[in-house]
Amino acid sequence: MPHTETKSLWLGFFAVTLFALTLPMTKLAMGANAMTGAHFVNGLSPWFIAFGRAAVAGILSAAYLYTHKAAWPKGKQWLTLMAMSAGNVFGFPIFQGLGLLYVSSAHAAVFNGLLPLLTAVMSAFLFRQKPSRAFWLCAVLGGMMVIAFSLVRTGSLSLHWGDILIFIAVFFCAAGYAFGAKLSLEMPAPQALCWMLVLSLPMTLPASALTFPSESVSTTAWLGFFYLSSVSMWFGMMVWYYALNLGGAVRVSQVQLLQVFLSILFAVPLLGEPLDGLTIGFALAVVAVAYVGKKMPTQTQPTKTSLKTGGL
Repeated sequence: MPHTETKSLWLGFFAVTLFALTLPMTKLAMGANAMTGAHFVNGLSPWFIAFGRAAVAGILSAAYLYTHKAAWPKGKQWLTLMAMSAGNVFGFPIFQGLGLLYVSSAHAAVFNGLLPLLTAVMSAFLFRQKPSRAFWLCAVLGGMMVIAFSLVRTGSLSLHWGDILIFIAVFFCAAGYAFGAKLSLEMPAPQALCWMLVLSLPMTLPASALTFPSESVSTTAWLGFFYLSSVSMWFGMMVWYYALNLGGAVRVSQVQLLQVFLSILFAVPLLGEPLDGLTIGFALAVVAVAYVGKKMPTQTQPTKTSLKTGGL
């Protein structure tokens, strides 16, 4: 394998490792850790985490756009940026944080395993693509597996409130990625990401101030928050795009399938969450279906590196 491909795969794996810490770090920022277990002590609210991390990343993005002399978006690009913002700046972080109040990080990781496939579904509608029947079968099967996991885990015939919130978060994230894929046909993906975050600053900065904690917050919670702000939502994405451009999106994006398992593993030392066979088994099944689904034929147009892969 050429040196460039090897380098791109290692960079892609590094970025995915950074993304995999997002769920455990969100719980950590909310006040959960290996000492407190499932209890939240001296943590940040999901609302402040969602708004604050986007505000910090937005400031970093403004500096990036300024130093790179990026051109301003034009016309309908602003509407696409607003759709991206609704999904990735507001919908995904808010519902993910609220969902993690009720379920473990490993539990949520299984739901996140559907993200690549659900993003492909969103993109099919947005780009008016025509996926094969086998693709739609994989999409339905993946959804049924996640529902089955929730029912087996709770031991009841009804979905847990936390599961619904996490699924809504994944839906918002997939929608944001799909609109990002559309915009990346017209501008470099890193710039699309940065403009999305900068566009949100007039909302995220005041919202961060309004939801800023009034009580004492632990150092570990702040560390979790700053990881989400600077790494998950910004630095990790930049590394990811560099890897995709270096080695090609088709090859490098496959390492994203490891993210689910890395998230589950990281939750063990950071949060003291148990590592059980049920979670691993369903994670394997969901990732396998997502992998097969992405391989299914679809009538599509050639695209540049897009936002449809990665993790916020």
